[in-house]
Parts: sequence; structure tokens; C-alpha cells
Amino acid sequence: MMQVNQELQQALEELQVVKEKLHQAYEELEQRVTERTAELVMSNVLLQQEIIERESAEAALRQSENLYRQLVESQIDVIIRIDLQGQITFANVAACQTFGWKQDEFCGQSFFQFLHPDDLPQVMESITALGSSSYPLTNCERCVFTVNGIRYFQWNAIAIHNDKGEVVEIQLVGRDITEQRAALHDRQLAEAALHQSEEKFRTFSENTHATIWIASADSFYPLYISPAYEKIWGRSSQGLFEQPTFWVDTVHPDDRDRATQSIEQLLSGSQSISAEYRILRPDGSIRWIWNRGFAVYNDQGQVNYYGGIAEDITERKLAEQKISEQAALLDIATDAILVRDFQSQILFWNKGAERMYGWLSTEVIGKDLHDILYPAGIQQQLKEPLKSVIESGSWQGELHKVTKSGQKIIVESRWTLMRDSAGDPKSILTVDTDITQKKQLEEQFFRTQRLESLGTLAGGIAHDLNNILTPILAAAQLLQGKLFQDEERSGQLLALVESNAKRGAALVKQVLSFARGYKGERTIIQVQYLISEIIQIAKQTFPKSIEFSTIIPEDICAIAGDTTQLHQVLMNLLVNARDALPDGGNINISVQNKFIDEAYTRMNLDAKVGHYIVITVADNGIGIPPEILDRIFEPFFTTKEVNTGTGLGLSTVLGIIRSHDGFIKVSSNVGKGSKFDLFLPAVEATPVFKIEDLDLLPGKGEFILVVDDEAQIREIATIILENHNYKILTASNGIEAIALYAQHKHQINAVLMDLMMPEMDGITAIRTLRKMNNQLQIIACSGLNSMEVFAQAADVNVQVVLSKPYTARELLNSLHHLFRG
Repeated sequence: MMQVNQELQQALEELQVVKEKLHQAYEELEQRVTERTAELVMSNVLLQQEIIERESAEAALRQSENLYRQLVESQIDVIIRIDLQGQITFANVAACQTFGWKQDEFCGQSFFQFLHPDDLPQVMESITALGSSSYPLTNCERCVFTVNGIRYFQWNAIAIHNDKGEVVEIQLVGRDITEQRAALHDRQLAEAALHQSEEKFRTFSENTHATIWIASADSFYPLYISPAYEKIWGRSSQGLFEQPTFWVDTVHPDDRDRATQSIEQLLSGSQSISAEYRILRPDGSIRWIWNRGFAVYNDQGQVNYYGGIAEDITERKLAEQKISEQAALLDIATDAILVRDFQSQILFWNKGAERMYGWLSTEVIGKDLHDILYPAGIQQQLKEPLKSVIESGSWQGELHKVTKSGQKIIVESRWTLMRDSAGDPKSILTVDTDITQKKQLEEQFFRTQRLESLGTLAGGIAHDLNNILTPILAAAQLLQGKLFQDEERSGQLLALVESNAKRGAALVKQVLSFARGYKGERTIIQVQYLISEIIQIAKQTFPKSIEFSTIIPEDICAIAGDTTQLHQVLMNLLVNARDALPDGGNINISVQNKFIDEAYTRMNLDAKVGHYIVITVADNGIGIPPEILDRIFEPFFTTKEVNTGTGLGLSTVLGIIRSHDGFIKVSSNVGKGSKFDLFLPAVEATPVFKIEDLDLLPGKGEFILVVDDEAQIREIATIILENHNYKILTASNGIEAIALYAQHKHQINAVLMDLMMPEMDGITAIRTLRKMNNQLQIIACSGLNSMEVFAQAADVNVQVVLSKPYTARELLNSLHHLFRG
């Protein structure tokens, strides 16, 4: 029992323990319920708080997203998001407008299609690099295709990551910099040009011989001084920066006022100044400076700075002083010295020119030389001198000029080509010597010498005239006698009279021409005609024991010269050849074309390179001894007896040939003869023809007024003209001619006017007729074959001059030429 009690007691104790444990477990449960309830309450509070915070966060997110969208959409920059394949996932309004797409259509497009192909490789590389880097990509410039064409954009790119940190998108922000880029390019070009300009200025200023200076607008202190300052002034430019007014102390004391006044003028508002003054160098030497300054203004019209150039003109000043001294010497010279440019403007005119031409220097400087010295009629003579001075650098010869008073003078003119420092022709220096009186004396001398030659021919001329007159007189007596009825014999006698009359007329014409001479206008001369005329005189006047031969090729060149003077040359040589043939012999005249080269000129100092004709006069006479051969051209040297020669013949020949730019070569062998070679410059000429070669040409009923004081001449002229279809009126003097013309001026087509008549001579009558009708056709006739006659006729505008005695052929062809050219 006790055991039961014990077991019961044990069971009660165990129950009590269990009960205590249950009570403890209940209390623990209650505590845990209480704690859990508290936890649940707290969790609920936290959950409510979390819900509130989430709702607040979602509202903030929505607000942020709206703000972001507003911010993105309001941007003028292009904002685009693309995935890693380049597909557009988002684009703002600016992007859609730029590329010309609607927003819903734009998304899903490949962004790469809008990039320039040249930029695609770099863009793909940048996207790959962006996906593996946490750094953004900035300031990348790329070309894109927009609705406005190709534009330049500056792009900034950033990678967008997911929660796992993986790159899922790339956001691009692009700004159109096309205009900015163009402006930048322009600015770069401008900066480059400015830099280049500054470099050019620096190069120029550092290498020029003149000092370039820049000074401030407010104090005129130096801002820039080129290196030439140190060379010219012999002083340091740094010293000028340290003492800005020191430049005044370097100016010569006598010139300081002039130098400072010029700067004061510039500071007072003058746009530019120029002053010349002297400076003193440290070594005591003096230099001349030409300082030119100017103001540089800003956009507001205010002076920005002053600039200028100071040039060393010492050499020029010395040259001017030397020129002034030389000009004073030139003014003392009696010759006219002048300088002209290639536009014929007169640049220099010395006192000698004033005295010679009558024009003061102040009247002609800057004027056209042709208007001053060369009237229209004599300008043609300048063509050859101008060509020669340009080609060879100099020219010398005779020119005809006119003074201020209208007086015609002849000058020996020397032209020299003047060149500038670069060697280019710039002007022509002319030195003129008045040789008018010399030419007049020379003409008188030549005429005297010609008369001397005629004196030696007088016997031959008289003999030849007697030979001509004998058949004329005999035939005239026969024609008056019984043979006059024999028509055949009468025709023969008339032909004999005509032939001898022509011979006589030709002889008289040649003698007159040779004795009186021409006043020397140079003309184109056909040498064959010149020689044939002189040979004809010689044949008629030289002894019959002397034979003549000529060799003249058909292609012989012409020459330019004075016909009378060249006649005289040939006549003097022929007379000398005749005197060398006392027992008769042969005189040969030959002509050839010859080109003289440089080698020939070295051996013959008188020769010049060019084309010549060579006239050779050779005889087989007694020859010239060697001891006197070198003296034959000396004036007054002669081997002839007293009263048979003056010794001026060959000196005259040499002077004439030299005045024609020619020279003479002589060779002689005693007992075998002599040879004279005359070298004269050749010229081009057109072929000529003789009136005798033309047919007799009749008129067409023209009315001719024949005026001559010789009744026989009027009668024969009337017969000739009426027989060849002309109508005739005749007058015996100038007064009668004028009266007849006044009555019949509407019918008269031409006038045949003798120049030497009593009461009123032909020249006066022509002048009067010209006043009545300036277009009247006139032929002048004269028995004096001299240059004075031709000059007078030219002065009154006579179309044709007919020399007496004239033939029917000459008269008819002169009228034909007058009416029908």
C-alpha cells in the first residue's frame, strides 16, 4: 500500500511537476502569444508604413518621370535611347523633328541608318567600348542624315544598366553644331590668315631696308620698331622703347622743327604726313630720312594706333644733288638736250633746247614731243630712229624739226636708250645740234663742186649739142624745100627731128638737174636708173675713145638717199676715171647685193652688220701711186695741174657716202687702173615703171584749161589733147586763166598750168584757183627740173608735175593718171 501510496505520491509528484510544467508552458505560451501579437501589431504598423512609403515613392517616381519627360521633351538637343542592337527605344520631340519621324514610328528604327557611312565603324566601336566600361562617351562629332541634309552633331553617350548591373540600353544626347563648326572653321581660317598676315608682316618688316614703326594713339610711344632702325640709325631699338622721345634728339638740329611739326600734324587729326629730314648717327655721319606716317582708325572712327615707314634716302639725295649739278652743266651746253619716255612725253628739256626750239621747259614738260617738234608731215622720219635705238641702244642721224615760231631746221640728232635699275628700257636721251647753216653751206659747196664738174664737161656738152642741132637744122631746111612733097622722105626727116629733139631735151634736163640739184629729201632710189642717167651724160660728154660697160643684176636692191648727191658722187668718180684715161680706155660700173656679217665689221670699222649694195666704178687707167693713196680723200689734195681741179672731188664723195651711212673701199695698181667700191645700205622698194612703157590713153571728153605764156606750147598741147578726145580752153597768163575759170568753172575738169609766166606766175594762179575750188585737178609744168619747183608744187597741193619738154605720151598719161588713177 505503502508502495501504492508511494507510487501514488510519486505519481502526484510527477503530476505536480507536469502541472507546473504545463503552467510554465502556458505562461511561456501566453508570453509568446503576447510577444507575437506585439510583433504582428508592429509588423502591421511597419507594413502600413511601408505601404505609405511605397505609395509616396510611386507618386514621387511618377512625378520624377513626368519631370524627366518634360525635361527631355523640352530639350532642343536630340535625346535617343537605343538597345545594344542599335534599335531606337526612345526619342524626344527634338529627335523626331530632326530626323523627320513620328515618335511612335521612330521607335524601333535602326539608329545606324541615320549615320554617315564613313562614321559607322567608329560608332560601332564606341558602342562596344561603352558596354564594357562604366565611363561615358563625350564630345564625339559625327555626321548624320537629317531632314535638312547632312548635319554635324556632337554626341554624349552613357550606358543604362539593369538591377544586375548589365548594360541594357545606351542613351545618346546630340547637339547640332553645324553652324558652330562652320563658324569655328571660319574663325580658324581667319586666325590662320591673321597668323599668315602677321608672319608676312614680320618677314617683310624684318627684311625691308626701311624702318617700319607703330606708335600708341594716346602717348605716341613706340609699340613696334622694325630691325632696320638699328641699321639706319646705328642705335639700339630697345633704347627707343626705354626713352620714347629720344628719336627727336637724333634729328639734325636744323631739321628738328620740321620733323616734330609733321608728328604734331598727325596727332592733330591729319590722316597722313610726309617729311624729309637728316639724322645724326653715333659715328657722326649724317643720313637723310623720308618719314611717312598715317593714322589707323577703329570701327568707331577713333584712332587705334599710328603707323609709318622711315626710309633712308641718302643715296637719292646725293643723286638728286648730282643730277642738279649735271643739269646746271647741261643748261650751259649749246646743244639741245631732252629726255622723252616711250609715250613721247617730254621728261627733261635743257636751256639749250629752249634756245634752239623757242619753247620754255615749263611749256613742254609732260607734253607730246610730236606736237612740239614734229608736225604731221615729218613724223614718218622717226620710224627708223626709234626702231634702231630700241634694237641697238643708240642712233645717230639727221632730222628735220620745226621751232615754236614755225621755222624749219635740220639737226644732227644722237639718241641713247636709257634703262631703269632692272635693265628695262624707260626713256630716250636725245642730243640735238643745229646744222641748218652747215647744211646750207654744204649745199652751196656741193653746187659749186657740181658746177666745177660741169665746167670740165662743158666742151663735151657743147660738142654733143652741136651734134644734136645739126640734123634738126638740116632737116628743117629740107622740109621747107622741094623734098617736102615726098611723104616717105618727110616722115623720115620728121622722125630724125623728133629723135634729136628728145636727145637735146634729155641732155638739158640732166645738166639742169645736176647743176641746180635738189634740196635733199631722202627718197627710195632704183640704182639701175641712177647709173643709166649718169652713163648717158658721160657718153655724151666724154671722149669717144673711152668705152663704158655696166653689170647690173635684175634683182638688185634699192637704196634710200639724195638723188642729186649720189649723181654727184658718180659723176666725180667718172670724171676722175676719165682723167686717168688720157689715151682712152674702159670704165666699168657694176652693182651687187652684199650682206655684211659681224666678222666683216671687225675688219672694217666703218661697216655695220646688214644688207648693202656695192656700186663699183673701175677703170684701166694710169692708177694711183701707193704713197698718195691714203691722201686722196683729204680736202684740197690734188695731183692735177693748177686750174684743172680743186682737190674737193673725192672729199665730197666721201662726205656724201658717209652721210648716207655708207663707206668706201679703194684699190689701185699703177699702170693697171683703179677701183672704187661704194657701200650703201639696202632697203626694200616696190617696182617702178616708166611713162614711156604705157600706151597712149585717150580722154573721155574732159574739159582742160591749158595755161602757158608760150603760144607754140599752147598750140601743140591743144593739138595733142583735141586729137585724143579732150576739149580745150587756153590762156596766156595767170590772170587770163582765172578769168576763164570763173566763166567756165562748171565745165573745166582740170588745169594744165605753167609755173613760170609774166604778170602772174603759175603758183600764185594755182593758189587763187584753189580758193575758188579746192577740189580742182591741176597739173603743173616747168622747164626747170629742180627740187624747188617740186616743193612749190607740193605746197599748193598739185597732183602731178610735168617737166618740159614733155612728149604727147607723157601729157596724155599724166591726165589719165589724174582722172582715172
